Amino acid sequence: MADSLVAGVTDEGKVDISETSQKKERNVGSQLGKEDFLMLLVTQMKYQDPLEPTSNTEYVAQLAQFSELEYMQNMSNVTTNTSAFSLVGKTVHVQQTSDTGHVEEAQGVVDYVTMKNGEAFVCVDGVEYSYDDVIEVIDDKYVIAMKSPSVTEQHHEYFHHDPLDVVIVGVNMGQEEYEASSIGIAIVDENGDTTAIEASYLKYEKGILTIDKDAFKKLDAGNYTIAFVFDDVNKTVDYKSVTLEVHGIKPVIDEDDVDGDGTEGDDEGDEGDDGTEGDETA
Repeated sequence: MADSLVAGVTDEGKVDISETSQKKERNVGSQLGKEDFLMLLVTQMKYQDPLEPTSNTEYVAQLAQFSELEYMQNMSNVTTNTSAFSLVGKTVHVQQTSDTGHVEEAQGVVDYVTMKNGEAFVCVDGVEYSYDDVIEVIDDKYVIAMKSPSVTEQHHEYFHHDPLDVVIVGVNMGQEEYEASSIGIAIVDENGDTTAIEASYLKYEKGILTIDKDAFKKLDAGNYTIAFVFDDVNKTVDYKSVTLEVHGIKPVIDEDDVDGDGTEGDDEGDEGDDGTEGDETA
């Protein structure tokens, strides 16, 4: 037979199991599987030397090795499949290489795991990938931390004699389902007392938050922290990343001299159009 699994026999009566004789049955360099092991055992039994036959003890030992090999392979498959099914609901990073060498990467939550011809496949965003293509499993807490709102750590200074707006960079409102719709700002002093900053003093654009200088004019010299309260699903609060140091003496503001519209009032009576003081009576 051209495709026979029978190995050749040398002049000495020994079975020829060289790589040349076996190239039709398996590729050179591939791993020896249980089918190859069984084929060798059967060939050995068929072409044993009748004058010096292999003892039953040797056959039993070889069969035991074959059984152990099969058991180990089955256990390996069970372990692989169990690991694959445990990925359902977890965030994974997959990397798939096509026959042309093109590398495709994807990251997402595993929707389900399916078996095809004994091989496990994971489904990510509607696309099935081989379990062997999974190169990273990401913890859920890490994903939440990466997508939640955050503020870059930084320090600012404010001078009462030369007041300027405080510009805070690196304000991230979050991503996807963890994105915040709004943000609240407060100033916390060294005693833990908190003062909210009115929205009219705040301006946010593309990761940059500008706080109007007038929001700090009532602060005494000292160290403060600027707290951020995000309106995301987790109500994220950051009160450590941004620190503020106030210098100088705050200006004296007489509350009695400030009208309701924020301008200073006039202690004297209003003058008439002719330059005379207005009449206090009706």
